[in-house]
Amino acid sequence: METVKFRMNDPRLAPRRTKMDIPGWAGERQPRADGSHEQVWHCVPFSEGAQYGIELFYPYDFELHVTTRDGKLSLSGDWGEPPSPTLQWPPFRNFGDHFYTYQILLDLKAPKGYAIRTEPHPRFYADATDTVPIAVPALIRNWWPMLFFCVFKAPAEGRTHIFRPGEPFAQVIVIPEEANFALEPMTPDEAAERELQARRIHASRPNLAQGTEWTSTTDTVFDGTYRHLHRAAKEKARKS
Repeated sequence: METVKFRMNDPRLAPRRTKMDIPGWAGERQPRADGSHEQVWHCVPFSEGAQYGIELFYPYDFELHVTTRDGKLSLSGDWGEPPSPTLQWPPFRNFGDHFYTYQILLDLKAPKGYAIRTEPHPRFYADATDTVPIAVPALIRNWWPMLFFCVFKAPAEGRTHIFRPGEPFAQVIVIPEEANFALEPMTPDEAAERELQARRIHASRPNLAQGTEWTSTTDTVFDGTYRHLHRAAKEKARKS
């Protein structure tokens, strides 16, 4: 297991492994059963992706509203006096009207050979209000000593992004520092093997899904095929 170390200027930034809040941004605690409304946590690939990284929290006691009006960006929050004369205050500021920045002053030290990548928090994809901040992806390499600021995409005209006390506003994932891979077509044998695998899963789906099928409130049919295969693959990896 690798270790990511951190230091920060505000303990309320509190980075932690990303968790799914249920009930909360990840949806309601509804069972996988007929008559339930589908939730994002019902999807195993999304749940795994959402919990893959490190989430960062808005550390202030008041809300920040970021709005675009007549093509101009407006940031509204009760900042008061700076807590320290050496800090840039307010820590959020306009960055050309199409973006804005947060002077986050957070240091995440990835293991050798790794980098950190900022991205929108998973709750952005589950949000129906269009108020969740959109962190812009950035790759920070191991040798850079501080995540000095985080960049966000400005909301669309007439829309408002809201930072609330204690809410996550971005996710960081830890990835290899260099993307050392190439793209090439599969060989005929490799393609045939993958096709056979897909056909076997398709043919076995009635058995794999048995007892797990359910229909949501939107008449969408779900089953546990992926969950069963996912558990089996994890168990196989554990034993090998």
